[in-house]
Amino acid sequence: MQLKQEGHRRAHRVAAMAFAGAVALMLGGCAGAGAPPISSADVAVGLESYRLGAGDRVRVTVFNEPSLTGEYNITPGGALAFPLIGMVNAGGRTIDTVQQELTAKLAEGYVNDPRVSLEVLTYRPFYILGEVNRPGEYSYASGMTVEQAIARAGGFTYRANEKTVFLRRQKGTGESAVPLRSAQVAVLPGDTIRVGERYF
Repeated sequence: MQLKQEGHRRAHRVAAMAFAGAVALMLGGCAGAGAPPISSADVAVGLESYRLGAGDRVRVTVFNEPSLTGEYNITPGGALAFPLIGMVNAGGRTIDTVQQELTAKLAEGYVNDPRVSLEVLTYRPFYILGEVNRPGEYSYASGMTVEQAIARAGGFTYRANEKTVFLRRQKGTGESAVPLRSAQVAVLPGDTIRVGERYF
C-alpha cells in the first residue's frame, strides 16, 4: 500500500513538472514572438553610414561664401531648403551624398569651384517604451548603446524583462530581439526600444 502511494506521488510530481515546463515554453514564445535576434552586422552599426531624416539639424559650410553657410533643418518631408538652389532631397541619404549634390548644384552657375562641408549638429530623437521608469522621447547622443538608453530612461521597472528588449530601426519593418549583457548594441537616431514584462 505504501509503495503504491509513493508511486502515485512520484507520478503526480512528474506531471506537475512537465506542465510547468510547457507553460514556461509557451510564455517564453509569447515574449519573443515575431522578433528575430539582432544580427551581428547590426551589433556594430554606427554613424558611419548614417542616413539623414526629418528632425535632424545640419550645418552646411560653403567655403568663402558666408551668406550660404548656416544651419538648416531637415523638413518632415525629408528635404533641405538651401539658398539659391531650393529644395534638396536629404531624407534617407548619407551625409556624403547630400554634400556632393549641394556641391554639384552650386557649381551650376552659382559659385565658382564650390567647396561644401556638411555635418549633423543635432540628431533626431530616439524613443523608449514599456517597462522603464520614464518612457518617452529622448535626444540622441553619439555612441549610445541600448543599455545606456535604458539607464537614461530611469532604468527598469520591477516588472521588466531585464534579459531581452526589442529594437526597431526607423527604416526597419519589424522589431529585433536584443539580448542584454552580451554584445553592446548601438542605438541610432529615430530608433524605438521596447522593454517588455517578465513572465515569471
